[in-house]
Amino acid sequence: MSELHREVSDLETKSATAARLFDIRRIIGGLFVIYGVIVTIAGFFASDEDLKKAQDVNINLWTGLAMLVLGLFFLVWLKLRPLAAPEPEHTGDGRAAE
Repeated sequence: MSELHREVSDLETKSATAARLFDIRRIIGGLFVIYGVIVTIAGFFASDEDLKKAQDVNINLWTGLAMLVLGLFFLVWLKLRPLAAPEPEHTGDGRAAE
């Protein structure tokens, strides 16, 4: 019986780890940070012609900074409120429901 209990505990741990690993906030936050860095760098090297097209607004710089802020928001949110694994449902006799 203890072997079965250990296997169930191992599976629950692996399930919780997989749920945290594939939390959508991590994926969205990471992508926004990566693309935000790229677009911000492009904004630093904007030519006068590019600025003239955008009515003298460095749109790449402002968009990149906004993407960085949004990506960092998602990652901070993930850190402050981590995903909790659902508790297994137990039947009246102490066994996990199938």
